[in-house]
Amino acid sequence: MSTFTDMARINVKGGDGGAGCMSFRREAFVPKGGPDGGDGGHGGDVVLVCDPQLSSLIDYRYKHHFRADRGTHGQGSRKHGRDGEDLVLRVPLGTVVRELDAETQEPLYQIADLTHPGERVIVAPGGIGGRGNIHFVTSVRRAPAFAEKGEPAAEHWIELEMKLMADAALVGMPSVGKSSLIARMSAARPKIADYPFTTLVPNLGVVKLDDASFVVADVPGLIEGASEGKGLGHEFLRHIERTALVMHVVDVTGGFEGRDPVDDYRVINRELSAYAADLGDRLQVVVANKCDMPGTEDAVARLRAAAAEDGREFFPVSAVTGEGLEPLIRSVASHVSALRKEMQVEGEGATFDKVWEADRQRRDRKIDIKNLGGGVWRVTGKAIERMVVQTDWDNEEAVLFLQHRFDRMGLDDGLERAGCRAGDEVRILGYAFEFEGTDAADEFDELNDRDDQVLGEILEDDDDVITVGEINSHAEDGLADGFEAESTDSQAAQDEAE
Repeated sequence: MSTFTDMARINVKGGDGGAGCMSFRREAFVPKGGPDGGDGGHGGDVVLVCDPQLSSLIDYRYKHHFRADRGTHGQGSRKHGRDGEDLVLRVPLGTVVRELDAETQEPLYQIADLTHPGERVIVAPGGIGGRGNIHFVTSVRRAPAFAEKGEPAAEHWIELEMKLMADAALVGMPSVGKSSLIARMSAARPKIADYPFTTLVPNLGVVKLDDASFVVADVPGLIEGASEGKGLGHEFLRHIERTALVMHVVDVTGGFEGRDPVDDYRVINRELSAYAADLGDRLQVVVANKCDMPGTEDAVARLRAAAAEDGREFFPVSAVTGEGLEPLIRSVASHVSALRKEMQVEGEGATFDKVWEADRQRRDRKIDIKNLGGGVWRVTGKAIERMVVQTDWDNEEAVLFLQHRFDRMGLDDGLERAGCRAGDEVRILGYAFEFEGTDAADEFDELNDRDDQVLGEILEDDDDVITVGEINSHAEDGLADGFEAESTDSQAAQDEAE
């Protein structure tokens, strides 16, 4: 049985955050000791790291659930809880990570594309630890009797898809000699036999020429309808997507079935275009294999004309004798070198780790406001929901502090701009509270709290990321960036009645 695995779906969950401690200092001969509750520790993250030593996703074939360590609770005497350790999962080069819908298991969006050694992305952030009551002292509240709960980390499914990192890919019908070619050009030793679908998994080989080298992939044979799931090769068409150059191998003898080489050439190109539109336009060289066989001159001439019509280079070769391989290898090496230089220029200065983390934080900060009608509004968003679950709803002071945080992050302004009026009901998760408007008194206004951290660790050097301060300033002119409001006709009726 093959141990090659290029697709996996796993369930990941960061560690839960520890709860903050509500405590007061009680010590002999120390009057008015005051609050001294420590913070809870942050939960560990689940992190994917790109490891060039791995060649497949076999580690995730049988184990599908991964959990990071939780943070511990805070204690009195300002003792903070320990942070949970991150769980590092290693994946091969060329791994695409996607978020899956919890119910349908269909991909929702791409999280990251790991193509460089050492690249890492957080796929399940740990929960934030709750703050102890030492953080909530104000001039009017000298002894705050509440602390934040730890944030429970979210659990979700992700899809891992590995696409081979090769410079060129050998594609073509079954039994056209792709495995023989890669064995002749490189040190790869794939299985070679005189029956179709000998190659069951992609093979990689390194081709060296003078001081240059490139990686070529031997992809299992394709047939007509492969893009729709027919045959074996459709399982591995994804591995052609990453290659910068396609080496289209055609058997000019027609094989055992006596196929027409030009028809084979057209069929495979249609399948590539049907699978991914850009594959049809990918740089391609046409390789006429088995030219050492007698009686193939007419087929070679017709295939050469078809390649010239499409503006593609043509190389008649023989994998058995080695005839014509050197010009082919030199041409491919030249194309690969030029394409590498283009990719290097395009990728200069790119820090993909930061880009993916910034994308995750933007999704985390996004807040949707929806008018349900009848003076009822629903607010959704990971950041806002995190605040709610960290709040002790049985503690009046904790609820007042939550409203303070809503105001500091711009939610009150967003609600007002969306049409919410004082006295309307606002629902978040399973909780509901009455909207008091933006002019309501705030007993915690003097606190220099960490709302920016609640919204995510925002990259300081990323000009595209909107900080909390910018959100608040935008709220004066209109709906704050990061908010999306949806209204219904009931709001228009309410305005008309007023």
